[in-house]
Amino acid sequence: MAKCLVLDLDGTITDSLPDIAGALNRSLARYSQDPLPMEQVRPMVGDGLMVLYQRGYAARGMVPTDEDMALGLADYTAHSTEGTYLYPGALEALRALKAAGWQLAVCTNKPEEPARILLDHVGLLPLLDAVGGGDSFPVKKPDPDHIRFTLEAAGATVAESVMIGDHHNDVAAGKGAGLPTIFASWGYGPREVGAEADAVAESFADVPALCETLRP
Repeated sequence: MAKCLVLDLDGTITDSLPDIAGALNRSLARYSQDPLPMEQVRPMVGDGLMVLYQRGYAARGMVPTDEDMALGLADYTAHSTEGTYLYPGALEALRALKAAGWQLAVCTNKPEEPARILLDHVGLLPLLDAVGGGDSFPVKKPDPDHIRFTLEAAGATVAESVMIGDHHNDVAAGKGAGLPTIFASWGYGPREVGAEADAVAESFADVPALCETLRP
């Protein structure tokens, strides 16, 4: 069975912060709240849309309603590709891994529909064997079953897989599932998360070689 690289999405494959912050701030604007700076939103990302909105609203002393969540998801889905871009070298590195016989799967706490829209927009969807979104299964990262279910959907095994992500949740879920983990240092997570991982990638150009080292 082929080796498989499981990738986080936001902060790992794409810089999605402009569109994530934009949707959150449009939601807050409905209540005449001032927008949150992107650098304030950055550490709020990684636990899914619902937690993001809870954190963003809390920063303004508010609690989002179910309607706010539903409208926010619809708004983000409609605008998720306006300011989001691939990190440098991502497409080249992932194509190199595919050419070397690796499978690729995305495991993200972002809901699956906007995740697929975004991956299609940046040209990566055809390279992927599975997309496990935050609403695809009964659990999400840091639960290791989110990784396991995504690998099952890809037709891959834990014994032949590697996880890469920029957030503590990615490293924790990967390790919990029994995968060697790579910390994506260019993302949203604090640098110290790298100490929890088996390897640190300084750029996407490092990723293919690290994968081959971790799963020779």
